[in-house]
Amino acid sequence: MYRFLIVIEKANGNYSAYCPDLPGCVATGKTHDETERNMHEAVEMHIQGMLGDNLPIPESVAVAEYIAVAA
Repeated sequence: MYRFLIVIEKANGNYSAYCPDLPGCVATGKTHDETERNMHEAVEMHIQGMLGDNLPIPESVAVAEYIAVAA
């Protein structure tokens, strides 16, 4: 099993997502949930394609943190 961080961002009228550890692996959707589902599919397809091409699967190294800043 592979585990990757995905980033989901609100855009103008929809959402978009990407995986920092899998360049080029992106997805969009009308809602956050739809985008998350589409990104799950995109990551699966990306990994399957890499395995099919005998390419190494990159190690998941991206992390995300929230920080608090006083303004």
